Amino acid sequence: MQKRKLGKTGLVVSLLGVGGIPLQRFDEDNAYNILKAAVENDVNFVDTAKAYTTSESLIGSAMAKIGRDKFVLASKSKSRDYESMKNDIQTSLEALQTGYIDLYQCHCVASDAEIEQIFSENGAYKALEEAKAAGKIGHIGFSAHKKEIALKLIETGKFETVQYAFNYIEVGGKDVLEAAQKCDMGTIIMKPMGGGAIKNRELSLRYIGKCDAVSVMIPGVDDNKQLIENVSFVKNIDKEFTQDELNTINAEVDILGDKFCRKCDYCQPCPNGINISNILMLDGYFTRYGLEDWAKSRYDGSAADCAECGECESKCPYELPIIEMLKAAHGKMKH
Repeated sequence: MQKRKLGKTGLVVSLLGVGGIPLQRFDEDNAYNILKAAVENDVNFVDTAKAYTTSESLIGSAMAKIGRDKFVLASKSKSRDYESMKNDIQTSLEALQTGYIDLYQCHCVASDAEIEQIFSENGAYKALEEAKAAGKIGHIGFSAHKKEIALKLIETGKFETVQYAFNYIEVGGKDVLEAAQKCDMGTIIMKPMGGGAIKNRELSLRYIGKCDAVSVMIPGVDDNKQLIENVSFVKNIDKEFTQDELNTINAEVDILGDKFCRKCDYCQPCPNGINISNILMLDGYFTRYGLEDWAKSRYDGSAADCAECGECESKCPYELPIIEMLKAAHGKMKH
């Protein structure tokens, strides 16, 4: 497995890491098997977050059996004030069953107001600095979904890493990566498969790995077999794309565009109990992949319950027109 330097942190990480979002769907045995396979295949970077419900505790349980020293561990918190961030760091340490976290990040920073709050007198950054001085965390980073916010955070010079989306659909992420690279910041690629919208994992991972501004990419996996497959794909990043492969990439770009759900679930919970990402996923299968009957058979009709309150749209980091998308999905898939 190719290793790369995580910017100015000095940490050396595997080009392929493990994304912690999907782990919350599984039990301890599956989480253990995934991390055990990671170690056996020279994958050392694991990213999680306090917001990913049981993900931290599952990783902590697995690391306790495998060995904490086998991993470069990253977590993150959405807290913006001092006390909440301080408490979240401690909660993460306890859930992960460790005395230190290599990288702790301000999670999903989305606005100028949040940036101001993070750096205020009683802001989250103060708690991060204190935790770093105390040896509870090694380095400070951030994640963001909006280019203008990511670039502003890079310009502060206060962070050592940036976590951002980049793949052959979301090529705008390269601007963020190049800005970070100029500042010797580590770059962590989230959503390497566009939240599952990109169907060809091999081509996407090879595409991302060819970018020298990338430190590590963190696809989520369902099991250890999928992780091992990803390892085999990343080992082929030096292989040039064939014309057929380029045609496949271009076809996916044309089909997906930029208005698609990444299944991050930041829009949840819906006040009316609508599973937004599931409906938009089914709509994707219906619209893009010719699985009309399959999608319709699994659609419960719940998009009709949308009250158009707009709460989901205010929380979507990609600013998707969710209300309009739900209406369109219902119109196509209703029985």
